[in-house]
Amino acid sequence: MAAPSARCLLRLTTRPVSTSLTTPFRGVALRNTRSTLPAKPFKSTFRRTYATEPPPKASRTGLYVALTLALAGGAGTYFYLNNGSPANLKEGSSGETKGIFTPTKEDYQKVYNAIAKRLEDLDDYDDGSYGPVIVRLAWHCSGTYDAETKTGGSNGATMRFDPEADHGANAGLKAARDFLEPVKVQFPWISYSDLWTLAGATAIQEMQGPAIPWRPGRSDRTIAFCTPDGRLPDGAKGQDHLRAIFHRMGFDDREIVALSGAHALGRCHTDRSGFDGPWSFSPTIVSNDYFRLLLSEKWGFRKWDGPKQYQDQGSKSLMMLPTDMALVKDPVFLSHVKRYANDSEAFFAEFRDVIVKLLELGVPFEENGKGGERMVFTSPNA
Repeated sequence: MAAPSARCLLRLTTRPVSTSLTTPFRGVALRNTRSTLPAKPFKSTFRRTYATEPPPKASRTGLYVALTLALAGGAGTYFYLNNGSPANLKEGSSGETKGIFTPTKEDYQKVYNAIAKRLEDLDDYDDGSYGPVIVRLAWHCSGTYDAETKTGGSNGATMRFDPEADHGANAGLKAARDFLEPVKVQFPWISYSDLWTLAGATAIQEMQGPAIPWRPGRSDRTIAFCTPDGRLPDGAKGQDHLRAIFHRMGFDDREIVALSGAHALGRCHTDRSGFDGPWSFSPTIVSNDYFRLLLSEKWGFRKWDGPKQYQDQGSKSLMMLPTDMALVKDPVFLSHVKRYANDSEAFFAEFRDVIVKLLELGVPFEENGKGGERMVFTSPNA
């Protein structure tokens, strides 16, 4: 007999479901009356429900409630049985589930905790952390927004599909999407759009950055909503390009510089962008080091066969892109670089606000009725 914690997941429908519909995410089969299993366990000590185990004994109470909910909820209703007893249904942002109430802050805190745990447990990525690439995923799925046409942005998670996943600027982000897939399996009610942006906020906070207020309400969309290539910054260009890209989204010059502070995190790869190396000596910690290094180090062109990039003349282990150096060549940008380099608290406050704005680009919170108050989460590692 299955362990007491085992769950059965039954899908009740009152009408046939067309198999021609586009699934909201890749690699997910239609759910039948079987246990839903993640592709990989987090830990070998976790208790799972395996297909070889007998299902828990169902009760008549569960059957009666299930039939009632099927009639009331219609197609797309999921009914969870816990040891044969009915549990609450939740209407998540993914639209996969319909039910009695929407998830609470406590439910989203559990998602935050699951992401934070994986960030702590998995160290098989650059510099021992998936945090920077998770931030990059959140930024790239949001930074496609066009304020004039109201297209793109974090509402949709269209990077699930090849046209957008294959954009040059998104090279390497499969690692971030795969990292979050077990969390999606664990919490199927959350949309990919909400999951990716919440993960970005989580990663920033878990890497000693400011707490990022966040709210749910994004819906996953079909391949038809994929954005054209070229909406994200090209690191090989200068200040005019930066302004064209970010002004299109609705950011001003100060916000452009604040967002650029995320380059304190992570590194470039020759097999992705063509560039190589980290921007800072602590690429897994959110800080104002990016701005301090821009001003304090002497930068010269790196002598190599790759694209034009800068190298610090001291350690020769750091790099800057042409778009980074544009921030110190342009007098308006430079004024903000100096301010953030000298005041980490000012940087954290303005970085927090501009990240909130970025993650909400293109989300019709008021239209879909899901735009509640922003939430601030508690780190389980605090």
